[in-house]
Order: sequence, then C-alpha cells, then structure tokens
Amino acid sequence: MEKVSGVHCTVGESPTWHAGEGAWYWVDIPARRIWRLDHASGATRFWKAPEMVACLSPAACGGFIAGMETGIFHLVLQDDGSVSAQRLAAPPASELGQGMRFNDGRCDRQGRFWAGTMFMDMAAERAVGQLYRYTAAEGLSAPFVSGMLTQNGTAFSPRGDVMYLSDSHPKRRMVWAFDYDIGSGTPHNKRIFLDLGAQKGRPDGAAVDADGCYWTCANDGGLLQRYTPGGALDRAIALPFAKPSMCSFGGPDLSTLLVTSIDPGNAGDDWPGSVLLLRPGAQGLADVRCNAH
Repeated sequence: MEKVSGVHCTVGESPTWHAGEGAWYWVDIPARRIWRLDHASGATRFWKAPEMVACLSPAACGGFIAGMETGIFHLVLQDDGSVSAQRLAAPPASELGQGMRFNDGRCDRQGRFWAGTMFMDMAAERAVGQLYRYTAAEGLSAPFVSGMLTQNGTAFSPRGDVMYLSDSHPKRRMVWAFDYDIGSGTPHNKRIFLDLGAQKGRPDGAAVDADGCYWTCANDGGLLQRYTPGGALDRAIALPFAKPSMCSFGGPDLSTLLVTSIDPGNAGDDWPGSVLLLRPGAQGLADVRCNAH
C-alpha cells in the first residue's frame, strides 16, 4: 500500500486509468481539480475546471467526458492548467435544480457514458437523484432510475451484461444489479445485490475485476470490500482513512488499485483526503473510452 505524495483532496473521486498515457486521472469535486499521476515517474499535476467535476472518463476523440454541476461536458486539459469545457447535454431544470450536481459515473463496455445526479446537502435527505445514459447519437436519455438519495457505485460485469448501481446515503446503503442489454444499452430486471444497512460502511464508488467480483469502497467504514458475483463478501482490506470514495484498477498489468478518499476536516491526521495505490492480488478490467462526442 503506497500513498501518492503531494496530493490532498477534499472529496477525491472518479479515478480512471488512461492506458494510452500510462497515467491515472481523478477529481477533487469541491476544489474543481482534475488530477493526473504518471505511473512510471510518479509525477503529479492538476488542472482547474470552470465548475465542479464529479465523474469523468477518457473520450475516444481525446479529452474526457464528464458529469459536472450543470450537465454532461467534453473537457480538454490545457497546457496552462486550465480546462476547456463544452457542454454536450443537460437534464431539464426540473431534474437538475439548484443545489444539485452530477455524482458518480463511468462508461459501459461499449463506451456509453452513465452518470447520476444527487442533491448535494445529504442531510436534507432529498430523494431526487436520477441515473442517465449519454451517447453522441442519442444525447441524454430520460432517467432510467429515479428517487435516489446519493447515486453511486456504477460498474459493469466483465461481459457487460450486468450493471451495478448503489445508493450510498446513510438511509439507503444498497447496491442493485440489473440485467444489461448490450445492444441497446438498457438496464432491466432491477434486483437487490447487497443490502448493507447493518454494516458501518456505506457502499460508495466501485469497480469490477476480471473475475466479475464487485469492489466497493465502504465510506465511513475504512474498508475496501470485494463481493463475488453471487453477493458473498470475499475480502475486506482495512484502509488508513475512514472515508474511501472510489477505486479503479490500472497500471500496465491492471493489477493496481487506486483508491481516492474524502477529508471530513478532522485536524491532526494526514491520511484523510489522500490517494492510495495498492496491489490486492486481483486483476482488473480496462476502462473503456467514451464514444460520446
């Protein structure tokens, strides 16, 4: 387990491995930062976006597709540390109102971008979050899932025929699985995959490995947990911070996990808000570039 030096995030999120560059990217949501870690050299840098970036995936055309405060954007990182942002689509104001933003997201195995929304003040317990699909050909879909408190945990099985989705709010702590139509990009047959209401951690961001196991960050539980496709807890790895937020496989052999975290503001501890690299003994799946622009 290795701490990435020189990095601190208030809300670290959405790590993704860019195989073409041999580098990791992730975001710090309230700081509006997009971070990069070069795998070979360990060098880091960041860019400042014009609004909060909650999730992003490398785009096939270059740059990134991202879910932000006001919609889905195509982002290009500039040499001067700025970010060029072109809005591609946005939900109606009735669905993405004041106090809301996009949250967790990633591409399916065919390169369609999936992202969900949330009301930022979690204490308000407003179940107004929705899950959308974006493609260049069809734009932004109508919501496929509604009524979420804190949308999270989007991931896809190795064959792409199962989609996972969580609600990480303390009042929900659920992970669902859907049968996923690869041809149309449509989830159906929603069912409970994990009911984690009895455990301390909340199912935040997630990844799926080559064996089809679901790795979830137990936010507030200080754990990284691996569940089998049948929903059995297979492994639990203790982490040096209480609030892991999302994980992603990468590295040249896809056997390294990068784990982001949230800093709740407790003085005297330099682990919260840090980023970890660890090798858990499992191999991941390559992140798919978005065919969305």
